[in-house]
Amino acid sequence: MFQHIVQYYETDKMGITHHSNYIRWMEEARIDFLSRIGWDYAKLEEEGIISPVVSVACKYIRTTTFGDTVSIEVTATEFKGVKLKLGYIMRNDEGTTVCEASSEHCFLDKQGLPIKLKKEYPLFYHALMECCSL
Repeated sequence: MFQHIVQYYETDKMGITHHSNYIRWMEEARIDFLSRIGWDYAKLEEEGIISPVVSVACKYIRTTTFGDTVSIEVTATEFKGVKLKLGYIMRNDEGTTVCEASSEHCFLDKQGLPIKLKKEYPLFYHALMECCSL
C-alpha cells in the first residue's frame, strides 16, 4: 500500500486538494507497485522499456486537505500482453474511500514501437500476468 501525505501546495484556495494531484499520486503509486513486483522504473528504462499512459479515469468521492494521509491500493486489473490496466482505491486516515481511479498503459521500446513482452521480456511479462491472476 502506497501512502501520500497531502502537501500544502497541492491544495487550492478553498484548502481542498486540487483534482489534478490525484493523477500524480496514481503515478507515484504505480511506480511503487512496479518496484514491489521487482520491476522498478530504473530497471525498465535500463531494459529500454517505456510505458506511456494510454488512458486515465478518476471518480472523486470525498475531499482531502493539507496534512491528510492518503493510502493508495493499486491492483493490476487486466493484462493480456499488450496493455496493462491498473485500478486505484484511495482512502483517507479513517479508511473512507476518497477516490476510485484507473489507468491504462502500453509498453514501447525507445523508438516508440510496441514491445512483445512475452517474447522479448518474459520475466516482466510473467510478473504482470501473476499480478492479474491474484
